[in-house]
Amino acid sequence: MNLVPQFGFLELILIAVVALIVVGPKDLPRMMRQAGRMAAKAKSMAAEFTAAFDQMARETEMDELRKEIDALKKDNVVAQAKRELDETVKPISDDLRKEATALKKDQAPGAASAEASTPADAGGEAATKS
Repeated sequence: MNLVPQFGFLELILIAVVALIVVGPKDLPRMMRQAGRMAAKAKSMAAEFTAAFDQMARETEMDELRKEIDALKKDNVVAQAKRELDETVKPISDDLRKEATALKKDQAPGAASAEASTPADAGGEAATKS
């Protein structure tokens, strides 16, 4: 259903003749200028109105896209598998770190000289002296 009235050439000529008779030839150019300004103002208002609706639509689409991206980040299979793998490996990694720390303490410089004076070394020296 089309709500915009349809004006043909004959209708426009009829309106121009009636306007010329009612307004007069002297004031007709001023009235046409005002009508043109009003039409331009109405057109710019309509453009602003549609631009505002377009902006709202873009913002709504961006919000929806952000929500979808956040959902994808949360439900990412690779990230979930990485988290599960990290949880599985963490106890083993902690145990290895503890063992490495204990080995480093055992191999401290004071501990190395104490191991050198063990009875095995003393027996070996006695065997070479005899």
